[in-house]
Amino acid sequence: MNIMGKPWARYATLIAWMVGMSACDMLPAPGPTKSDIYAGSVQKQGDAFIVAVNDHVTRATAVLPTLGFSDGFTRAGVVGSDTIRPGDVLGISIWENVEEGILANAAAPATLDEVQVDGTGFIFVPYAGRIQASGNTPEAVRRIITQKLEQQTPDPQVMVSRIAGDGASVSVTGAVGGQGVFPIERPTRKLGAMLATAGGVSIPAETAVVKIIRGGKTGHIWYQDLFEYPELDIALRNGDRILVEEDTRAFTVMGATGSQTRVKFETQTLSAIEALAQVGGLVPTQADPTGIFVFRNEPAEIAANVLGRSDLIGAQRLVYVLDLTEPNGMFMARDFLIRDGDTVYVTEAPYVQWSKLITAITTTAGAASAVGSLATQAGIIEK
Repeated sequence: MNIMGKPWARYATLIAWMVGMSACDMLPAPGPTKSDIYAGSVQKQGDAFIVAVNDHVTRATAVLPTLGFSDGFTRAGVVGSDTIRPGDVLGISIWENVEEGILANAAAPATLDEVQVDGTGFIFVPYAGRIQASGNTPEAVRRIITQKLEQQTPDPQVMVSRIAGDGASVSVTGAVGGQGVFPIERPTRKLGAMLATAGGVSIPAETAVVKIIRGGKTGHIWYQDLFEYPELDIALRNGDRILVEEDTRAFTVMGATGSQTRVKFETQTLSAIEALAQVGGLVPTQADPTGIFVFRNEPAEIAANVLGRSDLIGAQRLVYVLDLTEPNGMFMARDFLIRDGDTVYVTEAPYVQWSKLITAITTTAGAASAVGSLATQAGIIEK
């Protein structure tokens, strides 16, 4: 039975068109559009400052992570290789200029092997008593023992040497070739040599960070800076803890790029153009080169410099805009530095949304047409 005519079919098609048009605001997208982002600006009652990147902005935001050693580290002198410390092991030989001495005779010396310096810094030598060894050199200890023995035997000859078991040591852990506890010896009294003894770093040198914990103080430097700034190759101290770890800074990339992910820094400094390159660049068929945004919570002092204001309190939400189509757009992207925690977002080109809309409309119209054909075949609608 025919209950509807051709006008109904046209009306149904029009309804489908309108539904497709109304769906344009719900089309799939990787994130907000340019207009959505600008709608959240301070100028439009939002809480973020939208800033176009220029030479002033690149200079004001070029803040690098501050790594280095305090004066307490850099001014510390090299540990004397001959200074005796608690825990050291000494070798002592004594010759006496008599046939029958108190310890030896003229033919053979008295040898005291592996005399360990106790925790209070003393050693014991027969007939010389307890002697303060810690803080002295082997030569100073030799003179002390000689003076003590001279009172009991004529012209004693004493030799003191430090053997294996140096009590001054450091621990090296983290991303090194061989972790462990290493003695501070003549060749390893400085940081660079000690790291080499531990097998060097086992991660890319560009992102290796060296941390030293000395008592209650901590210092960090880039591993590469050891070779560029000799003053950072500091003298080590007993008990130093050395940790080598990979740079933990990262940024997030979203939108019309080759990959949407959280990315670690591969170099000490990273520009916006390098950040995009790390994820495969822009998607040629989707990305809008005029809409590259960097979202960042900027400290008040930097935000004030960028915006030229003096009334800002606390960290500010800033959205930096890069337009690669401008005459110097590529230079701006090359000079603008990405920082830890940044979010880089690339918007879709306007035609992509239009293409999605056309696809949605044609798909909806096609579905309506198919329904009409089925209805006609079923005899519900007149041919």
